[in-house]
Amino acid sequence: MLPMYKQKSKSEEQPSKQPDPKGESTLHFDFEGNKINFISLGCPRNLVDSEVMLGILLKAGYEVAPILEEADYIVINTCGFLEASRQESMNTVHETLAQRKKTAKLIVTGCMVQTHSDHLKETFPGIDYLLGSGDVEGILDAVQSTQKGQRITSARSYLEAGEVPRRLSTPKHYAYLKIAEGCRKRCAYCVIPTIKGPLKSKSQEQILKEFQLLLNQGVQEVILIAQDLGDYGKDKGSKNLTALLDLLKAMLAIDKPFWLRLLYLYPDEITDELIALMKSDKRICPYLDMPIQHINNQILKSMRRLTSKEDIIAIITKLRREIPEIVIRTSLIVGFPGETKEQFEELTQFVKDYPLDNVGVFKFSREPGSHAYDLPDQIPEEVKMERYHRLMQAQQKVVKKQQKKMIGKKVPVFVEGYHPGTQLLMVGRHYGQCPDIDGQVIINDGRKVKAFGQLYTVEITDSADYDLIGRVI
Repeated sequence: MLPMYKQKSKSEEQPSKQPDPKGESTLHFDFEGNKINFISLGCPRNLVDSEVMLGILLKAGYEVAPILEEADYIVINTCGFLEASRQESMNTVHETLAQRKKTAKLIVTGCMVQTHSDHLKETFPGIDYLLGSGDVEGILDAVQSTQKGQRITSARSYLEAGEVPRRLSTPKHYAYLKIAEGCRKRCAYCVIPTIKGPLKSKSQEQILKEFQLLLNQGVQEVILIAQDLGDYGKDKGSKNLTALLDLLKAMLAIDKPFWLRLLYLYPDEITDELIALMKSDKRICPYLDMPIQHINNQILKSMRRLTSKEDIIAIITKLRREIPEIVIRTSLIVGFPGETKEQFEELTQFVKDYPLDNVGVFKFSREPGSHAYDLPDQIPEEVKMERYHRLMQAQQKVVKKQQKKMIGKKVPVFVEGYHPGTQLLMVGRHYGQCPDIDGQVIINDGRKVKAFGQLYTVEITDSADYDLIGRVI
């Protein structure tokens, strides 16, 4: 694993005090050394952009500094999706300015730069260069610039379109493959179309080239990502799931062993043909990240979602029937404007009646520029928090029951390394666990493990919170 400094999103983190702008006014024009350190915040799509920037710099002769304080150049790839994301980005810039050596140059890039560059400059004069979220290939100019500056063009998102170097920062056995950027949907609570722009899909040829390159590098699990996989190719005239299905079939035509994981498919996009394809080839993980956000029909309509409660229940029922081993992840929002106590109770009951394996619960964030920002009947923060905790508690009980069903099963697991707390334990993931967002398998007997990043058969013997416990057999 490349030692790139990476932080995960901390949506519930309390905001910290911002530094006095006057304390960060020193100009940094005379840079020495060639060591770089990356901090990548937010989603996997951001991480792919960070890996491309890293590849460009390494190709130009720069070296990685695994410790921030040793870096001559620091790049922070920010997230601007929610207020909590922007606060995390601000906190990270603040902490980095305090920790870096005085001669280090700080480049800030990503979504928050695209939408809040003036605020960043005003708050942190210590930033040396600002790079827009669509200007990834300008990273070398940003690093080599001898004066403070910025490059923020109208390109709001980035897609590789040729032989662009990329250095993976994930463990060698898995990697993300971004097939599209931007979004064509207009959900009431979301500002992604404003931040990242309209849908842009890569060509199948480019994706297959990148896919083959990852396999040749030894990657065994490829995670397909986009804002919405189901919309892939629709900007180029594709209808329904035609382009995505054609892409998956082309990938499966490659005669090699691998896992293919699909992130972000909406309920209305999970067709009979997709289900049949998943059943036909075990290399597609029986795992779907299917954002539904709510279950009450009135709230779904207010959210500008395209599916009803009946549609959602029907597709969950069909998936459980057709692919019994399927693992379903979703995201839910509590406290959307106008959400009544009864509508929240309906959501809570749904979680109990139609158990989903992994659920991310979010409090509604009132984002300027979103349709929902101006909706009446905004919910007080204390009510959102109370509903958040209640729904999380309901889901934790569901997870406990779902985990018990795994006990006694023997499943293939990628053993990824030692447990961060002790080398007496190892950790890994089975097909139903996506890196960084789901639980993991804690291995208390790994005597038969010869190398990390390889598949082993693990017998599940117990569970602990969101994790499973097992032994390699």
